[in-house]
Amino acid sequence: MTISIGNDHAGTSYKNAIQTYLESQNIHVVNHGTDTEDSVDYPDFVHPVAKDVESGHSHLGIIICGSGNGANMTANKHQEIRSALCWTPELVSLARQHNNANILSIPARFVSLDEALEFVKVFLKTPFEGGRHQNRIDKIACT
Repeated sequence: MTISIGNDHAGTSYKNAIQTYLESQNIHVVNHGTDTEDSVDYPDFVHPVAKDVESGHSHLGIIICGSGNGANMTANKHQEIRSALCWTPELVSLARQHNNANILSIPARFVSLDEALEFVKVFLKTPFEGGRHQNRIDKIACT
């Protein structure tokens, strides 16, 4: 499995911990995030993640910024992306089960690192339920 990860300056320490965890699980990580805490623009680090997931280069994506909102909005500009901004494990689980979320957006300034790591674990282990939920997902795309 390959996961692309991107972050701005608010998410650097979270990205590093998440990357370490993923690699310990034998998951290949493509790091598109900044490696410093110097101020940067989150779209520069989120668009590459969304492109990786959209193209199939990566199976899933994880994006991290201060509130998670800007990163989430940016990712969702991509047609094949269903990015979910989550701040509880239950939201992560529902985003995967009901929405087949393919990118997880983490609000680094509003959740602890331990919570963020738990979100990643839930994101990876929770399957999409399909069925009636697929019908809804099929209606998301604008034409």
